[in-house]
Amino acid sequence: MSKKANSTVAIPSARRAQVHWEGDAREVLQEWPKEIRVDFGNALNEMQEGRPASLAVRPMPSIAAGVFELQTGDDAKWYRMVYLARIADVIYVLDCFEKNTRKTEKKDLARCLDRYKRVQQRLMEERIDAKRKQ
Repeated sequence: MSKKANSTVAIPSARRAQVHWEGDAREVLQEWPKEIRVDFGNALNEMQEGRPASLAVRPMPSIAAGVFELQTGDDAKWYRMVYLARIADVIYVLDCFEKNTRKTEKKDLARCLDRYKRVQQRLMEERIDAKRKQ
């Protein structure tokens, strides 16, 4: 069911990246059909190892630079995982959702943007805390 990626983002690293799940993204993914979950799991594993994802990937500049969407589908629906590319060996999964039209719904984009802003806020706070401890 998965399509080979036309363009992917891979960041070579000696360390395996962690995956941080934002909001209910992991729970949504776990409700999807097994074959779809396996496709996304394999793609995440590849990205954690610094390799290109085996699924189609597209940038999501409407959310922010560095945010991408993994894409796959079955006969019934299109499935999407939106993530913030690897930062300090962490991949932030912002959202998982289903689509049945070509255009991403505004509510899905808004939720991704909100979660992106929360991640950025946490990263900024972590940098400030690290500077204070020096």
